[in-house]
Amino acid sequence: MGGNNKSIALPPQYAGWEQVLLDIDPRGNPDVVCDARELSKLPGASYDSIYCSHNLEHYHRHDVAKVVAGFCYLLKPDGFAFVRVPDMHELIQTVAQKNLDIDDVLYQAPVGPILVRDVIYGYGREIEESGNDFYAHKTGFTQKSLRAVLVAGGFPVVFAGTGNLEVTALALKDAPSDYVASLFKLQGGERTS
Repeated sequence: MGGNNKSIALPPQYAGWEQVLLDIDPRGNPDVVCDARELSKLPGASYDSIYCSHNLEHYHRHDVAKVVAGFCYLLKPDGFAFVRVPDMHELIQTVAQKNLDIDDVLYQAPVGPILVRDVIYGYGREIEESGNDFYAHKTGFTQKSLRAVLVAGGFPVVFAGTGNLEVTALALKDAPSDYVASLFKLQGGERTS
């Protein structure tokens, strides 16, 4: 979901899976060109998993609810969503601890330096070069707020964690199967409703 193109590696949990790429930008040659706010236009209960890495922050907060509800709609009953977003809590702590300015380099990435403002507002170079505002960040998340939006969107079981300026969450409609628990090395977790 929003993966740009298939040259970007998926997490190891998806090794051997068939990838169907959905993106709003046709330049990456996705299998499905679609705005994630309109997932209900696609066939429901069709997918085993949705991997959504650094995409939810590109929607206004009220639209995130539509996207997450669309995840529930697209997933088979035993399907799951694996979501990654920038961790605004860790970002704020890092900026304060290192006394960084909004235009300071936060870290080096394969694409080049990432500024504090890039994490908050979206990768400026990509927005400028593409001319597409849909690359801008329109909201942000902490572990608590991502968990809340996933629960509100129809996922009563959420396993979430933080690290490396990122929040990750595994969201399910029901308790994880042994396969999913093994795939994600789940130990415990939190049923949120």
